[in-house]
Amino acid sequence: MLRGFYLPFGQRLDPAVSARIHALLECLLQQILPGVTDLVPGYANLYVEFDPLRVSGAKVRRWVAQHLKALEVSPLEHRPIQEIPVRYDGEDLPLAVQQTGLSLEEVIRRHSGPLYRVFALGFTPGFAYLGPVDPALRLPRRAEPRRRVAAHTVAMAGEQTGIYPLPSPGGWNLLGTALEAVYDPHRPQPFRLQAGDRVRFVPAKGPTPPEPEPLELLPGGLTQPVLRLEEPGLLDLLVDQGRFRVGRYGLARSGTLDALSAQAANRLLGNPAEAPVLELALRGPVLTALAPVVLAFAGFGLRPVVGGGPLEPWQSFLLHPGQTLRFQPEGPGARGYLAVAGGFASKRFMGSASTDLRGLIGRALRVGDVLAANPRGARAGFQTNPWRLNPDWPIRLLPGPQADPEALQALTGAAFRVSSADRMGIRLEGPPVPGGEILSEATPLGAVQVPPGGAPILLLNDRGTLGGYRKPALVHPLDWPRVAQLRPGSWVRFRWSPANP
Repeated sequence: MLRGFYLPFGQRLDPAVSARIHALLECLLQQILPGVTDLVPGYANLYVEFDPLRVSGAKVRRWVAQHLKALEVSPLEHRPIQEIPVRYDGEDLPLAVQQTGLSLEEVIRRHSGPLYRVFALGFTPGFAYLGPVDPALRLPRRAEPRRRVAAHTVAMAGEQTGIYPLPSPGGWNLLGTALEAVYDPHRPQPFRLQAGDRVRFVPAKGPTPPEPEPLELLPGGLTQPVLRLEEPGLLDLLVDQGRFRVGRYGLARSGTLDALSAQAANRLLGNPAEAPVLELALRGPVLTALAPVVLAFAGFGLRPVVGGGPLEPWQSFLLHPGQTLRFQPEGPGARGYLAVAGGFASKRFMGSASTDLRGLIGRALRVGDVLAANPRGARAGFQTNPWRLNPDWPIRLLPGPQADPEALQALTGAAFRVSSADRMGIRLEGPPVPGGEILSEATPLGAVQVPPGGAPILLLNDRGTLGGYRKPALVHPLDWPRVAQLRPGSWVRFRWSPANP
């Protein structure tokens, strides 16, 4: 149950404000307070996230205030200037020439001439928001974003410029191609740029770098293989509690969406809470036991089946070699968690075994994958009571960073239908909610984000770490597991919860 607060520094994109934010960020990271789980710089504020079970909010605020009081603002000039070679061949260069009235050579000169500052990273892992762009060169975002912008594309919009590290949708104007990857999970240092860096684009020629490949997390040379995947489910992912203090890189937390159910599955086997589990969504896989193995399943929407006979969920059970485990849909909910005694074996990336599909960290399981367990004994036959999932109960809301009475009234005054759902967020349709654009800032887990169109999105673990839309409300942390169990077509009601968790 994480909490957080924003530390404001200004109201607009300002290099002096940015330098102050990044100087404080560097100081805090050098003397991190145990229990602080993330520090995410935005354009004009710093988001501080912490675990109230490990450290009090008052202590975190004192820690920040002490460093802020002693802060010597430095523009981080000790960092070397990062030079990025760029092949200026973007399809929007003719548009830039037409709308600015500048020659092609002058457009390139004005874009590559400035020494840019990295204000923040977000949107996708390693996407650096650079600026400010020369005023004579500024163009608005495209009215209709492209469905796919290629990896390594250099683009700009308004005062900002940047490089798309990975293929993704995008509404910025395309100017060229970076000849070096700014993000690659296979490198010892995956991120080429960090918040506060100074960056210069250097016109160059050369081949386009290859698109980054996903990083494999399943270990080779298995010492204790226990399960083989015969048929994949809709989305089968190895996850743990997630990655902490990585938001400043634009990297998602990832981890279990329904932490209550995942922890219950691990507890049934005596595993630590952080042991990796298999998250199953809507339709589970078919697995064959390769050795005697004790498993536990907890969650909703699925029931484990062994040898044609359904098992009770929320209990541990034994599979013998050759037995097959499958899952059948049952009841409300969307996700369940399969745990193995000792936890599933996995490699780690930045401290976590969690799969992050957007960040190319790990992948969904596929036919033929073999899962191993960390050696540990456990007994079958233990049961636990499930937490109560009642679809008719309203989800509680707390005021968000852009709370206003009109938006809160719209959210609590009608029912909303889930139009789509994934690990990034739950998209709702219903009466429009007042929203709109803001200066980009960190997006807390459970935030209710409202773009200009008025359709709310409940942000989940794989969300982008930075966003430029209003967040009038936050889902109460105790209701995060309920949000994780929503499926397309579900109906949702909200109610105001005045008490802080």
